[in-house]
Formats: sequence, structure tokens, C-alpha cells
Amino acid sequence: MFALPPLIAVVGGVEPALLTAWITHYRGLGVERFHLGFRFPEHVTVDRRHQVQAACRELGIVPEVVSVGPWHEHTNPRLRDALRERAGAGWHLLADADELHTYPAPLHEVIAAAEASGTGTVGGLMLDRVTADGSLTGWEADRGLDAAYPLGAFLTHHLLRGDPRKIVLAHSSVPVASGNHRAEGHRPANQPPVVVHHFKWRDGVREDVERRAAYSADGTWKTGSPARLAEARRLLEHLQRHGGRIAVDSARLDFRPVSLASVPDWWAAQATRLVATWRPPTPAPGQNEPGSMISSPSS
Repeated sequence: MFALPPLIAVVGGVEPALLTAWITHYRGLGVERFHLGFRFPEHVTVDRRHQVQAACRELGIVPEVVSVGPWHEHTNPRLRDALRERAGAGWHLLADADELHTYPAPLHEVIAAAEASGTGTVGGLMLDRVTADGSLTGWEADRGLDAAYPLGAFLTHHLLRGDPRKIVLAHSSVPVASGNHRAEGHRPANQPPVVVHHFKWRDGVREDVERRAAYSADGTWKTGSPARLAEARRLLEHLQRHGGRIAVDSARLDFRPVSLASVPDWWAAQATRLVATWRPPTPAPGQNEPGSMISSPSS
């Protein structure tokens, strides 16, 4: 029996209720150790910083690092890697604070299979969760995330054209790229990928994405790739076309009812195919320049 891995994460200015639900979810999977850091961009208020740290401590977890500053692309990976170093040798569970995993088997069985594969990794795929009407609204803790955001689809892939793949478990000997999207030379062997329920599309996300687009364009937030700006603009253009909502009735996006409690019947075939065939988008000449507007297909 493998010891269950610690959870490693760098947490931003999320609402305390989400942090509580996130920690509770992973404790329900058997995770006992949490190596957490907090990274707050300057726009996160002092009150919110205190609230989310207090929620963490109320759950018996003391943050190992707290920093404030620009949301440069290189900052989070450095903090995450420092937390991984503190966590020590063995397997690490990696999840952002808006990502809740649903595994096809108990964690120790998933890790045993990964050990046998020799890859040092377990892969997941983001299933973006939204409200029933696509509005970007908040949620009430007593209702729960499933009730507030009952629909799921591959929004990151189909609309943003971002990398929907995630490394959800990695051995301490395996370096993981920014955003936990891949581990060079350690392609996960597990099929299907683990479900990564992505609860990003909540109240305040439009403002966050507008800030990301503006600060990425003017260099306030440093990034080594045009992808962050391009993805932000694709979302903003979509929201503008659809009255500030995500188009849950779009046949292309294909939203369906899903739940944290189980793996959807359609998941194995569709998610495995997506992971096997996904490639970064190839924009037309000039499209990926930071100062250019990014066009995207209607959806």
C-alpha cells in the first residue's frame, strides 16, 4: 500500500468558502498532508488575504509561504517547486484551488498503476464547470459546488484553445511545467485521464480575465508565451457575443450535467481521444502578437 501523497498548491485570492470546499474534497479522498502557499496579486484586498488565510488555519493548515506581487507566469511554478521540495520524496498531488479531482479508483490504486507504468506521472483533463444558464455568478456553501455549477464541458479546449491537460500526480523526481500542464519526458500512461473539475467560471472571473488581458498586453504581468493573452481575449470576445454569459446551449461546446460524485459514462472515450490528439493551436501570422486582437470561431 502506497502512502497517500501530500497536496501541493499555490493559492490565490479565492473566496474562503471555495478553499474550504477544496480542502474538504481532498480530505474526503484520504489526503492528510497539505503543503500550501499563498500568492496574492496586488489587487487582492488585505481583507480578502486575511480571510482566506484564516479559513486555511481554521482547517488546521498553516500556509508555508505568503507573498504579494505581480502575477508573473514564472512566479507560481517557483513557489510550487519550493513546496514540493519541502514535501520531500515520494508522490505529490497537484491541484489548483479551483480544481477538484474525481479519480476512477482509490488513490493508492492509481499510484500503484503509475508506479508500474514507470512514467512517474498521472494525467488528468479539465472539465470546465458552469452554472445552468452560463452566468458567471457566485455560489452558496450550503448548496455546494455541484448544485451551483451543474454543467460541464471542455471549455478550455474548445473555446480558449488552451491546454486542458493536467499532471494531477507526480513523483518528486519528476519536474512539472508551469500550470501543471505537462512533465517533459514523462507522458502519463493512465487511460482515461483523471477528471479535473475546473470551477473557474464564478463571480469575478470576468474582471480577473480583463485584468489578465490588460496586464499581459502591457507587460505588467510577465509571460513567456502569447497564450495567456490570447486565451483571455477569446473568453472576453465570447462573453461579449453572448451577453456576459457562457453559451451553454452551444452544440460546439456540448455542455452536459456532471457531478463530482462519479465519472461520466462518456468520459473514457472522449477524454482519452482529446488527450491523445491535443496539439497547441497554430494561429495565422500576426495573430499571436501581444498587441493584436485574437479572432476565434463563433461558439
